[in-house]
Order: sequence, then C-alpha cells, then structure tokens
Amino acid sequence: MHSPDPLGGTRPTSRDVARIAGVSQATVSLVLGDKWRGRVSERTAETVRLAAHELGYRPNLAARNLRLGRTRTALLVVPALTNEFFAHVHTGAAAVAAQHGFGVVLYPSPDGVGPARDPFASAQAALDGVIASSMAAGALQAFRGTDLPLVMLDSDPADPGASAHVNLDVADGMRRITRHLLDLGHRSFLHMASAVPSWTFDVRAAALAHTLRGAGLRTVRAPLNVADAREAAHLALSAPGPRPTAVICDDDILAVGVGKAAHRLGLRVPDDLSVTGFDDMTLATAVEPELTTVRLPAEEFGRRGMEALLAVLAGEPAPPVTLPVDLVPRGSTGPAPAA
Repeated sequence: MHSPDPLGGTRPTSRDVARIAGVSQATVSLVLGDKWRGRVSERTAETVRLAAHELGYRPNLAARNLRLGRTRTALLVVPALTNEFFAHVHTGAAAVAAQHGFGVVLYPSPDGVGPARDPFASAQAALDGVIASSMAAGALQAFRGTDLPLVMLDSDPADPGASAHVNLDVADGMRRITRHLLDLGHRSFLHMASAVPSWTFDVRAAALAHTLRGAGLRTVRAPLNVADAREAAHLALSAPGPRPTAVICDDDILAVGVGKAAHRLGLRVPDDLSVTGFDDMTLATAVEPELTTVRLPAEEFGRRGMEALLAVLAGEPAPPVTLPVDLVPRGSTGPAPAA
C-alpha cells in the first residue's frame, strides 16, 4: 500500500524501498539518513539508494519530524482490555517509554480481528510509532503502508509490513506442555483452541500436532471467554465414544471454562481429566486445582517491544527477538486414568 501524495497519485514509502532493495526498513532508514557507515556494507547502501531513486521515493517530512520525537507518543494496539496479559505488556512498554520521555497510549481492536481503526484523525500526525500485540492477520491495515514504524509482537516474523518483530517461543511452550502430558501417560487429547484466527494460535496448533504425532487428537474452537469455552467443552466431553484424558487449552481463560464443564459432568480434575492452560496469569492460581500452564514473560515482552520501536525511531537496527517461556506444572494435571 502506498501513502497518498499531496501532489496526486500515490507516494512510495520507505517500506517500498526496503522491499525492492531486499533489506529491512531499519536499513533503509540508516542509508537514507546517512547513518549507515560501519553498520551496513557499501554495496547494500548503494542498492538502497538505487531502489529509492527508481521508485522516486521522497522522505515524508512529517514522518521525519515524528522520528525526531515531536510527539514522543507510541500506540500499543491489543486485541482486548479484558485479558490481563495485555495489561502486563503495557506495563513493560510504558516503563521503557518513560525512561526515554515517551508515553504509551493503549488501544483495543475488537477481538484482535479488527480492522483496527485509526484512533486519531491521522495516526501519523499524533504518534511516533505503533506496537501491535497478538493481532489477527489483516487487522492493522490502517497502520500499514505508511512511514509510521510498526513493531509486531507475537505475530508472523515473515510479515514484511513490520519494522521489527518481537515474539514469544509459543511453539516451545506448547511442546513442553504436551510432552508433560505424554510423560504422564496420556494418549487421547482434546485441543481447546482459540477461535481467533491469528499467527500465535496457528503456531501452537502446529506444535501440538507435531509433538503428538500418532496420539489421538480432536480440536474444538471457542471464543476467548469462560462461558463459551465451558459450553464447547461440555459438548466435546459428553460426545459419544471414548473421552479424552487430557485437554490442552490455548489460554488460561479457556482452561477455566473446561474445568467448569468437567465439574458439571461429574469429572474430577486431574483424576479423570487433566487440563492445561497457557499464559500463567492470576486466573491460573485462582482456581482449584491450580492450572498447569505455560508462563509467558508479559512485562519483558512489552519492554522489548518498546525498545525495538525506539531503535527503529533512532535509525538503528532492530533484529528479531524471541523470548523463552516456561512450563509451570500444578495440580490440574496428573497420570492418565486407567483404561
């Protein structure tokens, strides 16, 4: 997507230059800002300059003012304000921002599916950059194709529309929790998957299927709330045929819904059914038995996202980051019941 040109037509952006030159947007900023020496090769610099010339790229002066910190404001776009995880992401981002004289505005996009609307008359006039966490594909079109830096958290690292990527190793988290259940003797599984179509949940599903290989697996999707998860789990667990011995959930919220469904059906957790979550928010230890789950470093995630945005604004490289996660075994998982 190109930005409107005040003289008519469309104006090429630095993202277009990066795509044609086969480099990152940060590299384009370094070269065209004449800060590349010692950071990129002469050959790469020349490739960027030629691409800019061929496209007729003209730096956006308004955006350049933003790079210099005219507004000193970043927008953090999240799927919802009802999920505690994103509150911690904001806390981490705001802490780093404050150290650099920046503010962070928190903006929810409906269910992470969007589309997220430009919250201002023009985001470019009011912001230095955007950090987007765990958003569905296509939800951020209002912020793409402009010179406004976009840092993506928990999203596809191959997405060329972002200035930088910071991710959590959610695939490793799902592998760890699945192996934990396999080690406990479970061979029949239900995956309570999030109904939100986003990269992070696709990665979890792929890691689960790959780790289980030949084990029995059924997948049921539910919106990220307790009531819908409870109803979906009730139907799945009361269906004809052998009942799974373990339910692997994409989120702690879904796991709580599964626990409620199990209770309604007279199933004991973990004696009859093991249940796992993902996130390790307050909810995980507010229920009985407490949830076995995957702990995500939410505040560190927000901090690293803000650091990446500040690097891009300074014209410095912002290499992709993947943060490790931890398995937290608790009382909701136990040995598979005897057949």
